[in-house]
Amino acid sequence: MKVDDINIRIIQHLRDGRKSFKKIAEDLQLTENTVRARVKKLCDEGVLEITGLVDPSSIAHHQMMIMGVKLNSTDLFAGGEAFSRLRGVVRVSVVTGRYDLMVEVLFNDSFGLPEFYNEEVPRVSGVLSLETFVVYKGYNVKVPYIL
Repeated sequence: MKVDDINIRIIQHLRDGRKSFKKIAEDLQLTENTVRARVKKLCDEGVLEITGLVDPSSIAHHQMMIMGVKLNSTDLFAGGEAFSRLRGVVRVSVVTGRYDLMVEVLFNDSFGLPEFYNEEVPRVSGVLSLETFVVYKGYNVKVPYIL
C-alpha cells in the first residue's frame, strides 16, 4: 500500500486515538467518509493499528526491561518473530551491533524475570546469550498492556 501525504496527516491526527473522523475531516478539508475509508484501508493493510497504550511506569508493580539477545543463527528475522510471541514481550527489533535483537519486556509481580528466563526464553531455539537492562525511567514510552 502506498502511504501518501494525506494518509500521514490522518495518522498524525490519530495520535489522539479518540479524535473523531469528523474532526479529522474538518481539519484536513476532506469528507468524513474519505477519512473513514482511508483509516480502514490503513488498518486492513497492517500500516495502522488503533489501540490503547499505557505508560508502564504509571502502573504499580510493573517494570520494563530491555534485553540484548545474541543468536547462534543467521536467521535473525525468525528469532525476532519467535521472541515477539513470548509472554510479556511488547517490542522486538532486529538490530546491528553487539546484539542481534533488542527485546522490550513488561513484567509485574506475578510474571518477572525468573519466569521469563525459565519459562519463555527456552521456547526460542538458538539463543546464545541475553543481557538484561532494567528501565528505571522511560520517556515517551507507551506500550500495549499485554500481561
